[in-house]
Amino acid sequence: MRARIRDTEIHFDIEGAGLVPDGARMRERPVAFVIHGGPGGDHSSFKPALAPLAERMQLVYFDHRGQGRSGRGDPARYTLDENVEDMEALRRHLGLGPIVSIGTSYGGMVAMAHAARYPDAVSHLILVVTAAHSGFIERAKEIVAERGTAEQRQLCETLWAGAFRDEEELRHYYAVMGPLYSRKHDAAAAAAATARTIYNPEALNRAFGGFLRAFDLRPELPRITAPTLVLAGRHDWICPPEFSEEIARLIPRAELRIFEESSHSIRADEPQAFLDAVKGFIVYKR
Repeated sequence: MRARIRDTEIHFDIEGAGLVPDGARMRERPVAFVIHGGPGGDHSSFKPALAPLAERMQLVYFDHRGQGRSGRGDPARYTLDENVEDMEALRRHLGLGPIVSIGTSYGGMVAMAHAARYPDAVSHLILVVTAAHSGFIERAKEIVAERGTAEQRQLCETLWAGAFRDEEELRHYYAVMGPLYSRKHDAAAAAAATARTIYNPEALNRAFGGFLRAFDLRPELPRITAPTLVLAGRHDWICPPEFSEEIARLIPRAELRIFEESSHSIRADEPQAFLDAVKGFIVYKR
């Protein structure tokens, strides 16, 4: 499905019923926006891993502008601020009240900024393996220098420089970096997920070569009013847990959970524990 909003077209998909029978009445489930990372990828990596969440809420997956199946448009507008405004415009386009916002990695940055700038639009905020400012890049450089192979370190230089030339280079990056992203890296499963992802290297290049080097959401975080759950992987190389700890300190009423056996992909490393944490937070906090 597509929504023509602002100056672009956003692709979105929905999983799970919004209204479900509950005895003699129909009960409305909360609606959750699932916000993908990257940038430069799409929402497809969340499927089917997040499907069990549809037992508790209606999931709305969407691709950021310039990415996945969404409209390409002007590359100069592939920015965090534009992604925030697109997200809010999509919520209004769908006629939704306050949403559950689930943001992973770069998607967590978008989710944080959205919840701070539109606090009445978010009922619950779930931030997964993310960071609130550009300092995560220098820390990731240190970690990959310590843990990475020579090829991984070389590929990260391309990432930091925002210099991927095409989709195949980006696919190769994720194939080689897989063991750093997930402690339970399954090469065959990762290859299948990568093959079905639509990549736009320009969106990634503009982020790491541009706005991600200077952004800082920390002054905005105290404005967030939604109950917030912050999830981190103990062994995360690119958004290490100290950044989640910082976020949890700055957002009022935030709860922090660190997954001890996970890297950047908690949903791959500790899938059931991840699902249980999200389901429990929505059930007991609403």
